[in-house]
Amino acid sequence: MARRCELTGKGVMTGNNVSHAHNKSRRRYLPNLQVTSMMSETLGEPIRLRVSTQALRTVEKQGGIDAFLKAAKDANLSLAARRAKRRVLKAQAAQAA
Repeated sequence: MARRCELTGKGVMTGNNVSHAHNKSRRRYLPNLQVTSMMSETLGEPIRLRVSTQALRTVEKQGGIDAFLKAAKDANLSLAARRAKRRVLKAQAAQAA
């Protein structure tokens, strides 16, 4: 399983551990990923995704998973998130009609 947020695409970064003597060794900065279920108001069911804690805050700020997916670019989303976006948009279109 890739260490990548399914909503924002945030992944592993690299850098250096720098000692007091200024010796450098490579290290990895891992994103804080959590498996979470977010309730979709449009679908009436939870959407389970592996997302970063920063993405969770962004979802809450934008008013829920439905609003976040509607505004998100497909290039940043994982396959599961793109499928959820399609389902949400289709359900919203059906409700509007």
